Amino acid sequence: MTAQPQTAAAWRDFEPMQLGPILGNALDAFHENGFHGTTVRDLARRVGVTVPALYYHHENKEAMLVALLESAVRDLIDRCRAAVAEGGDDPVLRFSYFYEAVVLNMTHRARPSALDSEVRHLSPENRRNYAAVRKELELMLLDLVADGVERGVFVVDDVPETVRALLGMGQSIARWFQLDGPLTPDQVAARYTAIALRVVGDPSAS
Repeated sequence: MTAQPQTAAAWRDFEPMQLGPILGNALDAFHENGFHGTTVRDLARRVGVTVPALYYHHENKEAMLVALLESAVRDLIDRCRAAVAEGGDDPVLRFSYFYEAVVLNMTHRARPSALDSEVRHLSPENRRNYAAVRKELELMLLDLVADGVERGVFVVDDVPETVRALLGMGQSIARWFQLDGPLTPDQVAARYTAIALRVVGDPSAS
C-alpha cells in the first residue's frame, strides 16, 4: 500500500488505495476470514502464485499484516497532521479537524482500519513497533486537548483517559460502517465530531 503525504487541502480526499495484488488479496482475506483464519496457501491461491513466490515478496503472513497496519496508520497520521495544520491557531478548529480526519479515515478506509483488531496476533516485537507508530496519533490528540484546556475552551478532568476514550470511539466506527449504508462518511464525521466536542466540554457544542 502506498500513501502520499497529505496537504492541508487534501486530507478530506480519499482516492482508491494503491495496493499490489499480494497486499490487496491479503486485505480481502483478513477482512473475510480474520488473520488467524487465513492461510498462506489461500493467499497464494488468491494471488495466483506459489507459496514460495509469495514468500519472495513477504517473509510470512504476519509481515503482510504488518505492512497493511503500518501503511494505514501512517496515512492516518499524515491526514491528521494536515487537518491540524489547517486549523491554524484555533484550538477548537484544530481539535475538530483532527477528529473529523480520524472519522473520515475510519469510514473511507474501514477495512484497513478494522485490521487494528488483529494486532493481538503480532509477535511482541512487531506489536511494540506498531504501537510506537500509533502512539503518535495519541500524542497529537493529547496535545490538542491539553492546549484547549490550557486556553480555557475545553473542560476535561482527566486528559489522558479522555483521549483514550475519544480514540476508542473513533476506532469502533471501522467495525460497523458500510459505504453503502444509510449514512455517508461526511454525515458520520459531522455527528462524531459533535460528540467529541461535547466530550471535551466545548461550550459551543452543548
